[in-house]
Amino acid sequence: MRISSLFSMMFLGLILVTLVGHCYGQLKVGFYEGKCGGNNVENVIYNVVKQKIKADPDTVSDLVRVSFHDCFVRGCDGSIFLDGANAEKSAPVNKGLGGLKAVDDIKAAVEKVCPGVVSCTDVLVIGARAAISLAGGKWFEVETGRRDGFVSRKNEAQASIPPPTMPVPQAIQLFASKGLNKDDFVVLLGGHTVGTAHCHSFRERLYNFRNTKKPDSTISPTLLQLLQKTCPRNSQTDNETFLDQTPNSHFKIDNGYYKQILAHNGVMEIDQNLALYPSTRCLVTGLAHNPNQFLERFGPAMVKMARIGVLTGSQGEIRKSCGSVN
Repeated sequence: MRISSLFSMMFLGLILVTLVGHCYGQLKVGFYEGKCGGNNVENVIYNVVKQKIKADPDTVSDLVRVSFHDCFVRGCDGSIFLDGANAEKSAPVNKGLGGLKAVDDIKAAVEKVCPGVVSCTDVLVIGARAAISLAGGKWFEVETGRRDGFVSRKNEAQASIPPPTMPVPQAIQLFASKGLNKDDFVVLLGGHTVGTAHCHSFRERLYNFRNTKKPDSTISPTLLQLLQKTCPRNSQTDNETFLDQTPNSHFKIDNGYYKQILAHNGVMEIDQNLALYPSTRCLVTGLAHNPNQFLERFGPAMVKMARIGVLTGSQGEIRKSCGSVN
């Protein structure tokens, strides 16, 4: 293709974006405008999420985490919400996954003002954006127009969600298989700036790391003492601790997580290794030293993740209830 032709096509593309708004495939910012009478469903979702966070600050991390667990299995199709003995939510990797009930409640509120129009998948995408904004993150536009899938399989969830022990190079390859690059991986893992992890996710690091009969040497002595107190060696109680150890920052979207892993205060193995692996350490350092850099990049990374395996048109449906197909 000649350069002049390339420039012409780029210019035409800019004109089209200006005319029809930001689009990706059949997704579009403002997809539901004019489809719900005088109701703005994004505002409805925002207000419900605000109430949820007021009642339970963990709602922020719940919605961010559910987004990841949905999109990495069959794409962003709401399959995480489907009920069933062998559905995704029953997989061990989804043990303790919060936010599912919150999405059900948000969907119910949307159905009251706009029945049968907004997918559960889009409810989650819009809800996660609201939660991020309410927790101090930068507001970003979300693309909508997704439809809900019909299939949810426990074994697929178990095989697709990366464990906290996954080596960084392997995790980078997994993200690449979903259309996400190394920078997206590092930025999205920054979602651990909010939320908690249960003992079963990191207990091995505390007492018998890699069968050495010793703790993981990359954990700072202070954090090791705290985690061993939270998760005693022979206790069967699956306690939890904050992923971001920054005081007074546990429910805030900020760059504290990156500062902590640079200080060897990463709770899960993959968190700490993110700051140690040469290919990712440089970006971690940049995000730790510049709070605005993380805030600017987190939203766009969430938007990019929300494009994975999207269903549109006749490929899916609009569920009346997120737990079952129509």
